[in-house]
Amino acid sequence: MMDAAETAQWVLRIVLALAFIAMGVGHFVAAPARAMAAMIPQAFRKSWMPSRSALVTITGLCEIAGGLGLLWEPTRFAAGIALVVFLIAVFPANAHAAKHPERFGKAAIPFWPRFFAQLVLIALCLLAAI
Repeated sequence: MMDAAETAQWVLRIVLALAFIAMGVGHFVAAPARAMAAMIPQAFRKSWMPSRSALVTITGLCEIAGGLGLLWEPTRFAAGIALVVFLIAVFPANAHAAKHPERFGKAAIPFWPRFFAQLVLIALCLLAAI
């Protein structure tokens, strides 16, 4: 039988997994995928980098894989660490959107709230990973 802390951690893993899987699936829906591609800063649009649409596909797959990985004990720790790296890697696109609310609408969450939310997500991923 699980104690309260183990139950809370199990619930956290499920909630995070569902959230990351849902966000990842969103990368394969045409309108959101176009908006995400537009959020990629110019600095990431180098000739040696994958195209913006490919980056959206790759990040969607990463979110889905990370969410699923949190649910399976043998991959849980690696998935949690990978999701932390992912959250850090995609933050420049979120910061770029925050600078241009007129262009990105609801996706343009103001910088500081998004920054602190990203830190909370990172902490939750680490907690779910252990």
